[in-house]
Amino acid sequence: MAGTGSENTKEWKVLFVCLGNICRSPIAEAVFKKEALAAGLKVYVDSAGIIDYHHGKTPDSRAQQTMKKHDVPMDHRARQIKKEDFTKFDFIFGKDEENMDDLKRMKPANSTATVELFGKYHTKKNLIIRDPYYDEGSEGFEECYQQCVVCSRGFIAHLKSLK
Repeated sequence: MAGTGSENTKEWKVLFVCLGNICRSPIAEAVFKKEALAAGLKVYVDSAGIIDYHHGKTPDSRAQQTMKKHDVPMDHRARQIKKEDFTKFDFIFGKDEENMDDLKRMKPANSTATVELFGKYHTKKNLIIRDPYYDEGSEGFEECYQQCVVCSRGFIAHLKSLK
């Protein structure tokens, strides 16, 4: 899906998806929003989960601590992806192959969103964003954050190339 006109006039709508929407996708949402706004892009950013197990919950406390450490604002409540998201958003990003399989299966025929692996925009192409949920400490959340920074910058460069 190409932008309509210059990347500076288009508001890009981007949705990040992981399994439960309390670790990877809210981190990606927060990181991308901060990076995109700093790059001068107009964006509407959200995140969702494949499952609704954590519906209404705030992100994992370790994710929140990691974002606070890097001065990245995070304000999100977990939600499940909806069919309407496939027409509301320009891009929907899964974090791993299981997310991508689920998204492809859920994608309705009238979808207008580009559905991709977020790691496509990492310098190590098709990187799987680390899932730190079952880790005991916060090291995995830091790794997830760093991966999201690199992917966000790569995706921003892609958006800026669309004219």
